Amino acid sequence: MKLLVTGGAGFIASNYIRHALTAHPDCHIINLDKLTYAGNLENLRDMESSGRYTFIKGDICDKNALDGVEFDAILNFAAESHVDRSILDASPFLQTNIIGTYNLLEIARQRDCVFLHVSTDEVYGSIDGGFFTEESPLMPNSPYAASKASSDMMVRAYVETHKLKAMITRCSNNYGPYQFPEKLIPLFILNAMAGKPVPVYGDGMNVRDWIYVLDHCKAVDDVLHKGTHGEVYNIGSRNERPNIEVITMLLEKVAAKLGLDKDKVMGLITYVKDRKGHDRRYAIDPSKIEGQLGWRPETGFEEGITETVEWYISNKQWWERIISGEYMKYYDMQYGERLK
Repeated sequence: MKLLVTGGAGFIASNYIRHALTAHPDCHIINLDKLTYAGNLENLRDMESSGRYTFIKGDICDKNALDGVEFDAILNFAAESHVDRSILDASPFLQTNIIGTYNLLEIARQRDCVFLHVSTDEVYGSIDGGFFTEESPLMPNSPYAASKASSDMMVRAYVETHKLKAMITRCSNNYGPYQFPEKLIPLFILNAMAGKPVPVYGDGMNVRDWIYVLDHCKAVDDVLHKGTHGEVYNIGSRNERPNIEVITMLLEKVAAKLGLDKDKVMGLITYVKDRKGHDRRYAIDPSKIEGQLGWRPETGFEEGITETVEWYISNKQWWERIISGEYMKYYDMQYGERLK
């Protein structure tokens, strides 16, 4: 089976490619990636020698990027995904997440192939109590989430109008190896290692459900091979935690692993002005994928966090090459004024 994976040089998709090539010996992966700031081919360097992996540099917004490329299914991981960036400038999110998805849907329609769209729990918005199900209305609160909700609706429209063989997954917050350093968990690990301030939005009590990236990838794979066309599947680990609890655990593990003074590391926590439109709580019900496909997360949160901290400590060369000009300019723009 030939799979087209878009955004394959990014965090989640590169982990998916590793999983798929290992789990399915008959699988061939074609990785289409534009290689924007968050795309890093080093994430898949050890896969390059595989005769079952092909990389194509291309943009999902380019209608001709896949001319002459054969595949049996499209897994659309490609997305602009950082909420803070979407608040500063939403235009790249509209282009990639909506127009790019539309182009891929057209290709899938023309070729009559399977289309799996990887979305996010953020499309549901915030919820004070209870859990979002696949039938919950979409109420996005950030430009990023709105762009993803829009792409979800395009997928639904193609299913209803063109009977496209498509499915949507909506996952909670991911963490693990190869995550770009602007995201919460790697950012705070690296700041703690460097003795830099750890900026916490608001009171730190915003709640998220955290899932280890490989568990997410296995769920996506289950949906691809066992899911029902036209369906939506929530992917969550039933692991809700306030941000400050996650941050505290991270800093404790960094301090213990590196033999740093725990109190000094904990003193790096710096509360900053809350993000605009910051959702208070995300919570999704994964009962459908559990009951219908038999998927369950395999990695406990403490185990996953420990492995993640150890990976970033052991892979200094990987993230040092990333933390350079563009990223640091963005970091300073976002937090520099607040931390002076």
